[in-house]
Amino acid sequence: MKRKILSPPVLLLLPAMIIIVAVILLPLLLSLYTSFTPFKLTRPDTFYRFIGLRNYERLFTDVYFWAAFGRTFVVLTIALNVEMMLGLGLALLVNRAIAGQRTLRTIMMFPMMFSPILVGFQFKFLFNDNIGLVNNALQSLGIAQAIPWLVDEYLALFAILTAEIWSSTSIFAILILAGLMAIPRDPIEAAKVDGCTVWQTFRHITLPYLMPFMFIAMTIRSLDIARAYDIVQIMTAGGPARRTELLWTLISRTGYVDANMGLANAMAYISIFLSIFFTWYFFRKLMAARRYMGGAQ
Repeated sequence: MKRKILSPPVLLLLPAMIIIVAVILLPLLLSLYTSFTPFKLTRPDTFYRFIGLRNYERLFTDVYFWAAFGRTFVVLTIALNVEMMLGLGLALLVNRAIAGQRTLRTIMMFPMMFSPILVGFQFKFLFNDNIGLVNNALQSLGIAQAIPWLVDEYLALFAILTAEIWSSTSIFAILILAGLMAIPRDPIEAAKVDGCTVWQTFRHITLPYLMPFMFIAMTIRSLDIARAYDIVQIMTAGGPARRTELLWTLISRTGYVDANMGLANAMAYISIFLSIFFTWYFFRKLMAARRYMGGAQ
């Protein structure tokens, strides 16, 4: 009796499948299980106690969780819109450059090369109350009193948003620039012959061609911002008094400082649902934009 041997494609894929199961699937299942337990890192015996949806029910009445959830949503909305507008402006300027366009594209990519931790340290120094470059520049212009950028609730969020926008606007700019370079010239030339203004050409021809690229960038960035941690943790650590706490800084505090890993994993899965919602929303917009361009062509 012959032994059944796996086919060559399955044998070639088997190591990758084993790694995926061990590195991704098993930790996901383990974290999902612990979200239904009162698991605390300081009490290993709580790992085996199943409490159902109690962690999720507790989160529905948790003021700190919903404050962090709402703050994450606000930061995500503001950052996406500002990055899109700035990225569009940069892409249009670089696309119109006659000389040195390759150099400009390379310079435009510089912020992407910095790790989020380094960006956090850079902007923490820039917005420092006493020795920060921002306060020193403002004081040299005649503002005598130092501004507490990282202490005031709203100013700290502004500083965090500034760091996020600086580090990631180039993603929008690069993708939109790729879209500008891929636009066929015939519709634009036809619009000029028909007497369309620059704004009309941009509004009805250029912008619809760019929308798929914009939605791709929004999808990527929505996932990044929904799980923002490094910059916030370095600049404010969620302070002052948790007023700049975002979802993943709260999850980190709950899981590793308070040692309540079961509750932290429940928060993490709600955050994942937020990321899935934005991915689904922008993917639908992307498909609609592609269908529109297909119909227009």
